[in-house]
Amino acid sequence: MTNRTARAVHLSARPDGFPTARDFTYVEGPVPEPAPGTALVENLLLSVDPYHRGLMDGGEGGFDLGAPLEGRSVGRVTASRDPGLAEGDLVFHREGWRTHALVTLGRDGTRKLPGHAGVPLEAYLSVLGGTGLTAYAALTRTAALREGEDLYVSAAAGGVGTATGHIARLLGARRIIGSAGSAAKVAHLTGALGFDAAFDYHDGPVGEQLAAAAPDGIDVYVDNVGGDHLEGAIDVLREYGRIAWVGAVSLYNGDRAPAAPRNLFEVVHKSLRLEGVLVRNHTNLQKELEDLLVPHLRSGRIGTDTTVAQGFDHTVDAFLGLFRGENLGKMLVRIDG
Repeated sequence: MTNRTARAVHLSARPDGFPTARDFTYVEGPVPEPAPGTALVENLLLSVDPYHRGLMDGGEGGFDLGAPLEGRSVGRVTASRDPGLAEGDLVFHREGWRTHALVTLGRDGTRKLPGHAGVPLEAYLSVLGGTGLTAYAALTRTAALREGEDLYVSAAAGGVGTATGHIARLLGARRIIGSAGSAAKVAHLTGALGFDAAFDYHDGPVGEQLAAAAPDGIDVYVDNVGGDHLEGAIDVLREYGRIAWVGAVSLYNGDRAPAAPRNLFEVVHKSLRLEGVLVRNHTNLQKELEDLLVPHLRSGRIGTDTTVAQGFDHTVDAFLGLFRGENLGKMLVRIDG
């Protein structure tokens, strides 16, 4: 039976730098009733993502104070007045950070999940969700990775980073190099995930460590960090190399970093290409992504690569943990604990 109390996380204050638990409030209320054209979904899994931090500053497209935050979620329909959704359907939508949501099929990315046999639910918010789709678009469209090329990915132990490693290997990358924020994560990259080389960016200048890991250079860089990681990659990229810029975690909490890499003119000198990646521009690739990955998820060749916090009460803790480096792969919250 559906729980008749709905809970949500509200943003109660604009974070100043690194967010704290005091910036959020857990709010209870009645479970909403679906109006014509909507369906009630009881959420099962929530995604917390680094990009949420920027939205907390407000402005156009940002989060409002005193209102539920939003994020990717997977849930089950418990009541429906939407002709496209039936009770029991599994749904992907963007009304997360709450236990219950009203959704409409096709609006704001809401879609029924195919329920691939043998594929864990967590996959739909990690390698088969926006995380995996970002990595896939970065590699196949933005950077156009070719078989036999060498790749570097920063924040490689995070959600997009681990997905990038898996997909690059399936696409035939020759060498895959990653950077991360601890020795344990470096060991995870080269051990469990099969990266050819990895380094801890705390151990020395990123450019020097990357040059040592890739003495012959790289062809593609998938950037999740910006700052000195981007500068180091520009130095090591070969002529006609490509940069798919996904995120800049080094800047999300107001951290001081150079406005631009000091070697930015090398983009001209080496005929490099640098292009940003927004996953919302690549939703047409969803089936292509699933066709590639589902067989390998079923066989166990790749995993979902998730860190799952248990219980809705840990939503804020999970989000803050992203910036403390507490996740391996995608950080998720399982509602029921």
